[in-house]
Amino acid sequence: MTSAEKGSSLWLDAWLRLRRNRASMVGLVFLFLIGAICVILPSIPDFLQDPNKTDLLHRNLGSSGEHWFGTDHLGRDLFSRVMFGGRVSIAVGLITTFVAVTIGVVWGAVAGYVGGRMDAFMMRVVDILYALPFLVIIILLSKILEPYTDELTVWAVDLIAGKSATAKQLNDTRTWVEPLSTLVPVFVAIGALSWLTVSRIVRAQVQSVASLDFVEAARSLGLGHLRILFRHILPNSLGPIIVYTTLTIPGVMMFEATLSFLGLGVKAPNSSWGVLIQEGANFMLTNPMQLLFPSIFFSVTLFSLNFLGDGLRDALDPKAAKD
Repeated sequence: MTSAEKGSSLWLDAWLRLRRNRASMVGLVFLFLIGAICVILPSIPDFLQDPNKTDLLHRNLGSSGEHWFGTDHLGRDLFSRVMFGGRVSIAVGLITTFVAVTIGVVWGAVAGYVGGRMDAFMMRVVDILYALPFLVIIILLSKILEPYTDELTVWAVDLIAGKSATAKQLNDTRTWVEPLSTLVPVFVAIGALSWLTVSRIVRAQVQSVASLDFVEAARSLGLGHLRILFRHILPNSLGPIIVYTTLTIPGVMMFEATLSFLGLGVKAPNSSWGVLIQEGANFMLTNPMQLLFPSIFFSVTLFSLNFLGDGLRDALDPKAAKD
């Protein structure tokens, strides 16, 4: 009596292939470590110094036991600013990219699967949005939504700190919450207009996969269009989507830095990696550490995302040989 061979899922096969890609696994480890320290360390009470506290008597100091990364041009602890800024940059990259990719995948998948006049109409909408001045639209959306951020900040601080919180607890909670709550208009604005490219990528992939034999077999079995599209076609189109997603995150981080420079992103004295790099570039001759440390964190994150995206593309390729 022969025993039946145990089946293996697409995701298990993809994970096994990804584990053999050393560059991708190194990138995944670095992403996990950077994300963990940027989220956990600012959450530990009194572990980090106040990232916005200025001390003009101790500005532009080098690395020491008190200031691990030294201080910036205003005497603020650079290690604390890099940790708090990393949390903001990671949140901007992840949340905004998630919004953009979700909209783009649904829009492009429907357009590519339905085809005909609906496809033509939906793609013309994309062309029209491409023609609009991207930066101007984001500025307008940010300004329209900005009045609601103060109310959101107060609500979030009260919710997290509680009614019986002391003044110090409220201030610490506001330091943690305010940089993220003030960026909600940026999340919405960038995410609502960054899906155009991914929609075209998904549309092309769906049109290519929809003509394959297994899709015709699914139709012959009487499966519904939504199930065929989201259960059979999209999983076989994940490679380019994943790669584009990993490349979008650092681009969004840099765009957030541009908006912050224009006064529409992170509000002073709060920081993000983009803001820190921009400030460091202005003082690179007098205090190169102010540019070096945030640049290292941002560059490592960028390379890690690229390596991970390349590995995921190979791992999720349905044409890859099954071991």
